[in-house]
Amino acid sequence: MNYGKAKETADFIKSKYARAVKVALVLGSGLGTFADEVENEIVIPYEEIPHFQKSTVQGHAGRLVLGEANGVPVAVQQGRFHYYEGYEMSQVIFPVRVFGALGVKSLILTNAAGSVDTDFKQGTLMLIRDHINLMGVNPLRGANDERFGVRFPDMTEVYSLEYQDIAISVAREMAMEKAEVDEMRTGKKQETHRILRRGVYCGLSGPSYETPAEIRMLRLLGADAVGMSTVPEAITARQMDIKVLGISCITNLAAGISDETINHEEVMETGAKVSATLKELLKRIIPKLN
Repeated sequence: MNYGKAKETADFIKSKYARAVKVALVLGSGLGTFADEVENEIVIPYEEIPHFQKSTVQGHAGRLVLGEANGVPVAVQQGRFHYYEGYEMSQVIFPVRVFGALGVKSLILTNAAGSVDTDFKQGTLMLIRDHINLMGVNPLRGANDERFGVRFPDMTEVYSLEYQDIAISVAREMAMEKAEVDEMRTGKKQETHRILRRGVYCGLSGPSYETPAEIRMLRLLGADAVGMSTVPEAITARQMDIKVLGISCITNLAAGISDETINHEEVMETGAKVSATLKELLKRIIPKLN
């Protein structure tokens, strides 16, 4: 997808929503309910957006929601395009190209992921501190248009350390508030639990889940969670000098960690269970990114 197409799509979106978008979000499987928090929303199905693809995965609504979250103008991608759906990588990352053309400087990427670290249980929210790209392809492969960014972008800090600190601070506030409410309700001192853990995300192409042997390999490589998205979008955003915050919802234990089989319905169910916490976390983080 070239620069002209990205600009054409951005101009179309501007014709529907006049405010300058400050923060863009991509919502993963089972995590799309954050879009319900957007106020004064304008909803555009992907089918109506020039050069956008169709989301084919259960749990991805396939809509762009524009409006305000905690007073901040946002663009919310309710469902993403995956490499495993058969799309070219240029199509997978096209929405990020459009966000850049809209002037977005902050991008929040969320996903559903499997736990490689045995300490990360189902329902854990993992702040992505770094990633490992094992998708077998780089989204920047091919001719480079300097209007998007440099040919060889630095990836030392893909996920903004500043944004990570903000997210951790907000999570601590939420945990303390919850403990105080529980103490008032029960009359007993409550332990403050961590709402957000930090870890490394590994991106694979999918769509099959990993084998137990592959999970053992990923653990040796330093991965804490594994999924089939996010990495291409994060790389593309950094080339365009967009700051990235990544959050994984641990929806299942990876193959070999438990005796249970893995299925997409389980992913959806766990996403629904943690949606309230994730929504509150995002609502509080967004105003602090500007």
